[in-house]
Amino acid sequence: MEFLGIRFEMMENIWSYRELFIRGIWVTLGLTAAGYVGGFILGLIVGLGKLSKRKWIFYPAKYYVDFFRGTPLLVQILLIHTALIPSLFGHSLGYFVSGVLALTLNSAAYNAEIIRAGIQSIDRGQMEAARSLGMPHNTAMKLVILPQAFRRMIPPLGNELIALLKDSSLLMVIAASDILYAGKVVAGVYQRFWEPYLTVAVLYLILTFACGKLINYIEKRFSNSYVPSSRRSVFRTRRSSMGGGLR
Repeated sequence: MEFLGIRFEMMENIWSYRELFIRGIWVTLGLTAAGYVGGFILGLIVGLGKLSKRKWIFYPAKYYVDFFRGTPLLVQILLIHTALIPSLFGHSLGYFVSGVLALTLNSAAYNAEIIRAGIQSIDRGQMEAARSLGMPHNTAMKLVILPQAFRRMIPPLGNELIALLKDSSLLMVIAASDILYAGKVVAGVYQRFWEPYLTVAVLYLILTFACGKLINYIEKRFSNSYVPSSRRSVFRTRRSSMGGGLR
């Protein structure tokens, strides 16, 4: 049976390679998760650096973001895997290390801009109120500004996660055994391209759909019930100092 060139009997052949596809799914999820966590931590540092008034902190953060946002991820992957890591260690450390490093560095640049914009979206009065209560700048940023900004960052950070999940397919150029690699193997064995790559597309669609649902759940949970305790504390104290009560 055939429809638009798709042979449904090929699905039996693809099913026989299910273990390869399952391994590809785990590799894809592992690369994406590690790259995203690393990218968020590094992006937080770089994002705060872009908010710094000290030039020796601001400019390195700015140039970092400009470089990794202005060059293709594919080129970054090849540079890291074939040039940077061999230069530092004398040999390759495998596709997983190179892949995680490339995804981390690339994702950090985008997360840095998200975090910077999220922090700048918070009213300055929040920081002024915290500082007027005697909080040091770093403590006010940690306890008052970041928790509020994080709630606004959830949608763009979720988009970055989905984008990173799809971009991880580029790691096939350094022989990462991800979902796309499994599809390529099956396509090579049977010399058929519709069915294997359609299977790859469906698997990515399922994963991105699941990520979207997870992000929506987190966003709703934070928007409905999350009120930073530090924020309550700031306004409780502030109202008390003004002679007002807190409901």
